[in-house]
This record gives sequence, structure tokens and C-alpha cells, in this order.
Amino acid sequence: MKKIEGHIHLVRALAGSKSQGRLSPLGNGYAIWDNGEIIHLIPEGWGDDNFLAEKYLPVMEQEDIEKAVILQGTLNGYQNYYTYQVIKKYPGKFIGAFSVDPFDDFAMDIVKRHVEDLGFRALKFEISQGGGLHGFHKPFRLDTDNHVSKIMHYLADYPGFVITTDYGDYTQTSYQPEAIVNLAKRYPKMDFVVCHLSFPNADHMNRLENALDQFAPYDNIYVDISAIQDIDGEATEAFPYPRCQKTVSLAKKVLGAKRIIWGTDSPWSSTFNTYHQLATWLENTDIFTQEELEDVMYNNANRVYFKKENVEAAANAEDPAYKKFKETH
Repeated sequence: MKKIEGHIHLVRALAGSKSQGRLSPLGNGYAIWDNGEIIHLIPEGWGDDNFLAEKYLPVMEQEDIEKAVILQGTLNGYQNYYTYQVIKKYPGKFIGAFSVDPFDDFAMDIVKRHVEDLGFRALKFEISQGGGLHGFHKPFRLDTDNHVSKIMHYLADYPGFVITTDYGDYTQTSYQPEAIVNLAKRYPKMDFVVCHLSFPNADHMNRLENALDQFAPYDNIYVDISAIQDIDGEATEAFPYPRCQKTVSLAKKVLGAKRIIWGTDSPWSSTFNTYHQLATWLENTDIFTQEELEDVMYNNANRVYFKKENVEAAANAEDPAYKKFKETH
């Protein structure tokens, strides 16, 4: 079955920055935070201190993955420019979202450059307290904060633009499914993707159902199901992940199969479970019919992220800053 990876992180250089401080590579896929915490980020054979497109392409071929969506996060450090370079090098094979800290003095300049010059038509808000902006900013709301609103008002000029959000779990100040609902209502011509199925726990289904019920009336809200194995504590021996089957079945019941996007959140998630397992687990369940599985594994990501106009914008983009640099060097 052909697939689109809906949530991958390609890493040119590890540059993580979050509540644990800065991230420094140690080699062999390991890195250390400033507070001394050591993390295994990249599976063996994928790279010592980076995870490049050229390492991922053979994996894609092996798993019958036709295309992939590159997302950003503070865990690896924003890889915005490398994402632009990969999309230009492999047009139509990759599409991507950029990220920006809305509290940066030059946030709007960064947004405009990535949209107007670099051709991005998706923005990732990694706001989780555990791994994103809420780990080093005062609490803020995506639907009411003035810094975010300036960005959203600007992006409203681009119908079909995608806002992808990781807001962490319910214990974190960043958890705000209701904010996604308000934004989807306010910007009906844009699409919104909630990462990691709103951080499910199979022992607390009412909490997940509450979030999904809020999303249900809005056809422009989708969920991706990346990293739910490690979020819900299911390691490789649990394949094909009964707890994940339970939460994804609920998502199908509430949202339908056409609003669920498969992804893995690799490379980090592939240090907990093999990429092959993450790429095939749904095929080893009876959650979806064959037609529904094709939607989840391919059609939904293709419809949301690989819109024709979005792919063309990325393919036709030329960086004026780099062009000027090349003329003088």
C-alpha cells in the first residue's frame, strides 16, 4: 500500500532548545541537554548527529512511502531552511511546514519570508510545555494572543494554508483543543491538523472523546496519529498496539476516516518502535476498511498538505537572499 508520511523530522544539524536548555550532539544518535539529560534521538544507521533526506529516501522506498510531510519542533531545533532545500531538491516528493516563535521581535518578517520567498504553505506551532514554546514562555493562547493573531491574520490571505499544532497533554498549560476549534471557526478556508491525536491515554477515553467531539463539527480540523505509541507507553513488543487501536477507533467513530492522517514523528519515535512497525501497524488491525485505510495512509495527507497550489508555490520559490549571496561570493 502506498503511503504518505504525515509527520517526519529531517535534521540538518541538531539545534534543540526547550525547557532543558540547549541540545548538544554526542554522536551515535544521542544528544545531551544543558541540564544533563541525555536523549536518544536518531536510530542506528540513520545518522550520528543529523537525519538527512538522503538517509530517509531508502527507508521511504522500502516502506512504499511515496511522499512525506516535513515538520518542525524545538526538540531538534527548527530546520526551516533545510526543509526548503529538501523540497527544492525533491519537488513533489516532500512538502513542509516552517516554524517561528511568535514572540520573536522579527516574527512577522520570518513568517513573510517563508511564505512569500520560500513558498511555504504550512506552519507548525510546537507550543507544548513539555517540548515546545510553553516550556520557556509564559502561558499564551493560540486563539487570543496578539502575537499569534498577527500571524493568523496575515496567513488568512492564503486559502488552503495549513496550521499544524502540537499542544502537549492535558497536564500541560499548553493543552488547548478549544483554541483549535476557535481558530478553525474563525478561518474556515484554512486547514488545521492536531498532532499526536491530542495526546491520548487509553485509560482515559472520555478526555480524548471530549476533544474529538469539539473538533467534529469542523471539517477543516484533522488529527495526525504520529507518536501515539510512545505517548501511550506501547513499546515494540506491543505491536500492533492494542491501546493505540482503542484510541484510533474512537477517532474514527467521532471524526471519520477522512480526517485522520497517519504519521510517525520519526526519527525519535523510531528509537522506541521500529519504523517498519510504525509504518505497518494499521495494516495489521481491523480498524479501517481497505478504502478507509487508503484515506488514512495516503489520501488525507495528500488532500491537506499536497494541495496543487501549495506544491506549486514550493516548487516555484526562489530565495532572494541566497541569490544575492551567490552573486557576491
